[in-house]
Amino acid sequence: MRGADITQQELFSYRTLEDRIPKDHPLRKLRAVVDILLTTLDSEFDALYARTGRESIPPERLLRASLIQVLFSVRSERQWVQQIEFNLLYRWFVGLPLDAEVWDHSTFSANRDRLLNERISRLFFERVVLLAEWQDLLSDEHFSVDGTLIQAWASMKSFVKKDGSSPPPEAGGRNPTVDFKGEKRANATHASTTDPEARLYKKSEGDKAQLCFMGHALMENRTGLVVDVEVTHATGTAERDAAKIMIGRTVTKPGATVGADKAYDVPEFVQALREQRVTPHVARKEKGSAIDGRTTRHPGYRTSLKRRKRVEEIFGWSKTVGGLRQTRFRGLKKVAAQTVFTFAAYNLTRLGGLFGWRWSTA
Repeated sequence: MRGADITQQELFSYRTLEDRIPKDHPLRKLRAVVDILLTTLDSEFDALYARTGRESIPPERLLRASLIQVLFSVRSERQWVQQIEFNLLYRWFVGLPLDAEVWDHSTFSANRDRLLNERISRLFFERVVLLAEWQDLLSDEHFSVDGTLIQAWASMKSFVKKDGSSPPPEAGGRNPTVDFKGEKRANATHASTTDPEARLYKKSEGDKAQLCFMGHALMENRTGLVVDVEVTHATGTAERDAAKIMIGRTVTKPGATVGADKAYDVPEFVQALREQRVTPHVARKEKGSAIDGRTTRHPGYRTSLKRRKRVEEIFGWSKTVGGLRQTRFRGLKKVAAQTVFTFAAYNLTRLGGLFGWRWSTA
């Protein structure tokens, strides 16, 4: 007999939110791991909040919400709050009961300086790295380093002269026409009115210049996990400067190797690594290379050149899935917080594959 298409509003449900999520869902193990990692940050969270007054939204829920937003490529916090309202999987992962009211999207902005900042993001990132070390997934011998451009949340039309002499737009309206053809524009004389910390930069000849920041990753070669992160202004020396900082605080074993592309083949950088007792496995330039036979004669050099390309997988995932192609925030500190947290999310997805736990959402 054909059933009738009758919609009846039921007052009660006898299935809990926990019952509605399949027992074999890939996010169950990820949720368990994330809960353990957040537990290790209890003392850090306690120091952020007053002892009296109205109870806040638990910081664990805000961080779980930020993590699942990255994993499922939700482009804005306003849209994300709407998703939590009706998506039971997201609600369960965040830790909201079925009948609990979802907080306003402005809650993320209100907690940006206190909780969703670079310091907490880096602490969470470090906990993920420690988990990988505890599982004996990281070596201390072979690494690779690279940088990538992160497009700023600013239009090229906002890049005007610092002295205020730029002519007004030709037409009014919300998106006026701006003609800067033939005008020489540089960071020394111009700045963005939308994000003054963004820099006009292009990574190679023939590429278009854009307002951007630079994200840098130090990768462990065996597993492809990110072990250190830096975010800087976009400059011609930013990649090498950030690499020296990350290598100095992370690569501690004498004789360890660090692979890099030709942009790092500069005498000053190569010498700096050797002074740190690190072997520079840098791809050689065709002319004027700072890498000589002392390095290239070893089989490990060729292996490093192959392995270093895996760092592009990190940047590729972070930009396509993690939403890092163009940042959602303005200012170096906020962009750094987003980048470090996104790389932590990447490491978690990578660990899922290494553990065989199949929790990837992509």
